[in-house]
Amino acid sequence: MQEHRRASETRLERGRRALAEIDGQAGENVVAALADIAPDFATYLIEFPFGDIYSRPGLDLRAREIATIAALTAMGTAAPQLKVHIEAGLNVGITRDEITEIMMQMAVYAGFPAALNGLSAAKDVFGNRDAHTLPQTA
Repeated sequence: MQEHRRASETRLERGRRALAEIDGQAGENVVAALADIAPDFATYLIEFPFGDIYSRPGLDLRAREIATIAALTAMGTAAPQLKVHIEAGLNVGITRDEITEIMMQMAVYAGFPAALNGLSAAKDVFGNRDAHTLPQTA
């Protein structure tokens, strides 16, 4: 994403591109859920984190998602956002084993309850992905 930053793009355009690349459908679902209650907040969400921060040079998307997954896990109170960023991490090349290790590392700094909550969120995301990739039988 960083190497594709275009001077002529608005923050919103750049943010939409980054959101699609990083979060895919999960990010679009978050934005859509805000449409009827806080559409301006959805715009801020696209412009600032994705149009400004994720689009900066200095860290690749994989490193940014590792940091985000670790922070959200350590918070222990942001399961929906953590799930979106676990999806994003998988989208940018973080493996399931690496995500599990991030959660385990957070037990040292944020405690076992936060790490357990993170592992639970990861298990949900992994299971959901598996359910959507396994062949469906009639």
